[in-house]
Amino acid sequence: MDFIKVSNFSEIADEFHKRVSEMVWCSVATVDTLGRPRTRVLHPIWGDHIGWIGTYRNSVKSKHIAKKPNMSIAYIKDPMKPVYVECTVEWIDDMAEKERVWALFKSIPEPYGYDPAPIFGAFDDENYGLLKLTPWRVEVYTIAVESKIWKA
Repeated sequence: MDFIKVSNFSEIADEFHKRVSEMVWCSVATVDTLGRPRTRVLHPIWGDHIGWIGTYRNSVKSKHIAKKPNMSIAYIKDPMKPVYVECTVEWIDDMAEKERVWALFKSIPEPYGYDPAPIFGAFDDENYGLLKLTPWRVEVYTIAVESKIWKA
């Protein structure tokens, strides 16, 4: 099997977006305050190579991110064509950006997009947290054929 390193995200963007929009849900790992991995299932939405997750601001992952602002993401609906994303994460508290991404969630057809209102109420609700995902490595993998890897 070949590992093909690409120099620009645009070289894998179409396949990346096709796969993540079909898989929708992914396994996300953070590191807890004692240095142990912790996984959960989340629903990011991607714009080009930047991802967004609407989540509760005071969740357990908040403590993890405060200490180690990284996530490892695995989309594995099709085990022959997984997508792996390694990224740094940050909370976005700017109201204009939170409103923009809220509208983005709603503008994309389900199941990839969704209406966050039933979960959070409104974009300015104190429980609504917005995580920005900035990948430093994206792997679009095809088992027994090839793996294309982009690094920032």
